[in-house]
Formats: sequence, structure tokens, C-alpha cells
Amino acid sequence: MVNPVKKADRTPVGAHYGWQDWLAQRVTAAIMVLFSVVFIGFFAVHGSVTYAQWKMLFGSNLFRILTLLFLLSVYYHAWIGIRDVLMDYVKPTGIRLALQVGVLLFLVACTIWSFSILWGTY
Repeated sequence: MVNPVKKADRTPVGAHYGWQDWLAQRVTAAIMVLFSVVFIGFFAVHGSVTYAQWKMLFGSNLFRILTLLFLLSVYYHAWIGIRDVLMDYVKPTGIRLALQVGVLLFLVACTIWSFSILWGTY
């Protein structure tokens, strides 16, 4: 005889974050560590850095791209962490959504500002 009561479906409901965000945070953390090692290595090799050396370092498109990759990793890493904290601790949906939108707009503004700083004509 077939049981008419269906077993509870254990498929999570919602956005299915889980392992993908866990992996994204590990990858972004690895990128941040690698960039930090390269950046600290530059100071270890050059000691006291002059303005000319600093300008030369950031004059390289490769270093600008690496810096942008680092900053994008920081922003995405922060987004995942802040979003998870808000989902865990802010229960009213409207307030949580407003906070998430505010954080997201701030991080997008930081991304645009990063492009402006790295490729601007200041």
C-alpha cells in the first residue's frame, strides 16, 4: 500500500546560496591574500617608496587591473558577508530589503569610484 503522506521535500526554498557563496568567499579571499603579498612584496623590495616609484607602480596597466580585481573581490566578499548577516539578524523583510539595497548601492558606487581612481586623469 502506498503511503498517501508524502515525505517532506528537503529541497531548500529561496535563493539557494549555500556552497556557491561559500566558494565565492574563499576565491575572493585568496585573491585578496595574493594581491596583499604582491603589494607588501613591492614595499619589501623597494623599502621607502618615493612618489615616482608609486606613480610607476600604478602607471602599469597590469597593476591597475590587479588592483581592480582586488577591489572587486573586496566588494563582492563584503556583499556576501553583509547580505548573510542581514538575512540572519534582520527579520522584517522591508527593513532587510532596504538595508540590502543601501549596501548594494554603496558597493556599486565604490566600484565606479575605483574605476575613476585607477583610470582617472588626476
